[in-house]
Amino acid sequence: MKSLKVLVLADAKSFHTERFVGELSKQGCEVKLVSLEQGEIEHHLLERKGSIRQLHYYRSIKEIVSVVNQHQPDIISAHFASGYGHLAAKVSQKTDVPYTVHLWGSDILIVPDKSFLHKMKTVKALKHASYIFGDSDYLLNEARKLFPFTHSKMIVWGVEERYLSMHKSSYKLIEPLRVIVPRAHEDVYNNLFIVSALQDLIRENRISITFPSFGSKYESFKQESEKIVGDNIQFYDKKLRADYLQFASTFDIYLSASRSDSSPVSLIEALALGLIPVAADIVGVQEWLSANNGFLFTQDDKNSLRGIFEKILNTTDDMAEIRKGNLSKVKSSAIFEQNIRQQIDIFNQVVRGEIG
Repeated sequence: MKSLKVLVLADAKSFHTERFVGELSKQGCEVKLVSLEQGEIEHHLLERKGSIRQLHYYRSIKEIVSVVNQHQPDIISAHFASGYGHLAAKVSQKTDVPYTVHLWGSDILIVPDKSFLHKMKTVKALKHASYIFGDSDYLLNEARKLFPFTHSKMIVWGVEERYLSMHKSSYKLIEPLRVIVPRAHEDVYNNLFIVSALQDLIRENRISITFPSFGSKYESFKQESEKIVGDNIQFYDKKLRADYLQFASTFDIYLSASRSDSSPVSLIEALALGLIPVAADIVGVQEWLSANNGFLFTQDDKNSLRGIFEKILNTTDDMAEIRKGNLSKVKSSAIFEQNIRQQIDIFNQVVRGEIG
C-alpha cells in the first residue's frame, strides 16, 4: 500500500510539531516538515527574506511551491491558522494540493483581534481548508465565528500510551503538598498571581511549589516572587518528554492560572499521571475539568485559589476515586497514538476526495 505523503507546515522548534511529525512517521506516513523556524528535528528551513517577520511568510510562498513540486505530497498539514494556515491556502491555490489546518489556540483566541489583516489571514486559512482540527469544541466554535466551515473534528493532543504506566502508585497526601506549575513564564499563564495568592502557605511550608526555569518572563518572575516569598520556590529546567513526565508524576497537585487555553496538554498529562488538578475556570479548561474530577477556581481571584488549597490541606480524602476516574477519562479519548490515527484517516479521506 502506498504511503501517505504529508507536507507539514509548522514551527520546527515546537514540541507539538516534533510529536506530531514523529507519530505520523511511526504510523507509516512519508513526512516532509517545512518551517521558518530552526528546530532540532529534520526539516526544510525556509529562507527568511527581510527583517520584517510578517513578510517572511509571504516571501516564502515561492520556495514552498518549489518544495511541493519536488516532493509531490498528497496533502498539506498546516499548524497555526493565521501563519502557516494562511501560507497553505496560498500554496494550495498554486499547486492544487489540498490542505488541513490545525488550530493551536492563540491563532483563534488572540491573533485575529490584533488587526484587520490578522483576522483576514485567519479567515482565508479557514475558508479554503479541506478540514479543520481543533483540540476543544470551544476552540472550534470560536473559529466558526470567524468563518462557518463545515468539515472539522475535535481531536486532543493526548498522552502516549506508554506513559500511562507512570500514573501514581500511591495517592497519599502529606504536608508539604508538592505542587507543580508547568506553564512557562509568559503573561498569559499568570504565574506570579499564584505566588501572591498562596504566599502564606508557601512561607509556612505547607505547600512546596515548583515552576519551570524558562519563558520570556522568567527573570522578572524570579525577582518578583523572591520579594513575596524569598527563596521558597523551586525551579526545574527543560527536560526530555519522558524525563519530564516521570518528574511530574512525583508531585501531588497540578496548578495552572492561565488566562487563555484551548485544551491544555499539561492538564491532560496531569490527569494521566494521577495528580490532583487545580486550574482557573476558563472555558477551554472546563471541557476537561469540573468539580467532579478536580478543582476550578475563579480566574484572577486569590481568595478562590487559596480556599481550594485550604480545603485540600484540611481533608483526609486522598481523592483516589477522582484520580482513577481521570486516568480512565484519558484512556477513553486522549491516547496520542489513537489521536494521530484519527487524523491520518481524515487525511486519506481528503486525498480520496471524500471530504473537502
